[in-house]
Amino acid sequence: MLKVEDVTKYYDKHLAVDHLSFEVQDGEIFGLLGVNGAGKTTTFRMIIGLLEPTSGKITLNGKPIDYSVTDEIGFLTEERSLLTKLTVKEQIIYYGVLKGMKEEEILKSLDEWLERFHITEYKDRKIKELSKGNQQKVQFISAVINNPKLLILDEPFSGLDPINVEMFMDAIKEFKKRGSSIIFSSHRMEHVELFCEKLVILVKGKSVLSGNLKEIKKEYRRKNIHIIGNVDKEAISSLKGVVSVEETAEELIVKIESDEYIDDVFKIVKKGKDITKFAVEDPTLNEIFLSKVGESYEG
Repeated sequence: MLKVEDVTKYYDKHLAVDHLSFEVQDGEIFGLLGVNGAGKTTTFRMIIGLLEPTSGKITLNGKPIDYSVTDEIGFLTEERSLLTKLTVKEQIIYYGVLKGMKEEEILKSLDEWLERFHITEYKDRKIKELSKGNQQKVQFISAVINNPKLLILDEPFSGLDPINVEMFMDAIKEFKKRGSSIIFSSHRMEHVELFCEKLVILVKGKSVLSGNLKEIKKEYRRKNIHIIGNVDKEAISSLKGVVSVEETAEELIVKIESDEYIDDVFKIVKKGKDITKFAVEDPTLNEIFLSKVGESYEG
């Protein structure tokens, strides 16, 4: 289990992380979210021991994170951190040895990952000759080659097409089943919703929202009603509790303040024609994120 307790980090007088606390259990995928400059990268660097907190403490399975435990951590950075003049094989051996692995162990694991990601033919190819997507696969392999107990993934799907995103998702879920603690960060909220049970949203280094994703959605109260059919949009827009009415190519999306206004919308929809859909859904994480980040900046 990873434990971050009341951690604060200053760069000179600049406050980068402000009294941040959270836990990531074994076999749990945790979302650490925020806009650029929110403090995510600083937090990651403190977790892996590259930076010392100004105050507070970070532990992995009850131990401070130092060189005695860093071999149990995998970190996929948002920026490319590959040595592009090396071959894929040379690169992974380099990272594996840094993690205390033996070369034969590294090569066995590498072959398995290359086959899984359908890039076995690139084993002896220089990294600079690979596409952006295949470089991302190599970077992922470098982060997991040591079978980490703590896996940090910062924008893991960068440069990947939908098929390869699915491939990465399956791999991440496998580490969850193995009991690894996983921290996941992405600007694509739909990806976070697929994975994360718990999350923290950072604004200017401070947590503005944290907890279980299902509970967060429940407490947010707002609902979205999806309608397909011919209805009186103006009448719906004028109802109390209706925040907005948006029309897409396929449906009408009515955003309401809470579920107490569902019946009022339904009464108008019943008067419409050719109604084939009336579905009430929770708000997306993207909506909650934008709302919370916006509130913090306005405050």
